[in-house]
Amino acid sequence: MADLKLPRIPDRTPVKFTISILPDLHQAIVEYAALYSQTYGKEEPVTELIPAMLEAFLEGDRGFAKRRSGLKSG
Repeated sequence: MADLKLPRIPDRTPVKFTISILPDLHQAIVEYAALYSQTYGKEEPVTELIPAMLEAFLEGDRGFAKRRSGLKSG
C-alpha cells in the first residue's frame, strides 16, 4: 500500500440521537439560536446548533480532555 499524506478519512455517518429536555433548557436554546442569528446574520436550525454546542463544550472541558487522552494512550 502506498504511503499517502492524507490519512484515512474517519467515519462521518451521522448518528441520530434523541433526548428529552426541560422547558427551561429548550427556551435557553431557542434564545441562543436567536442570538446566534443576530450575531452572524444567518439563521441556523437548532438541530444544527446543538451538535456544535456539544462539541464546543467537550473541547473546552479540560478535565474530560485529560482523562480522554489517558484512556486513548493506555
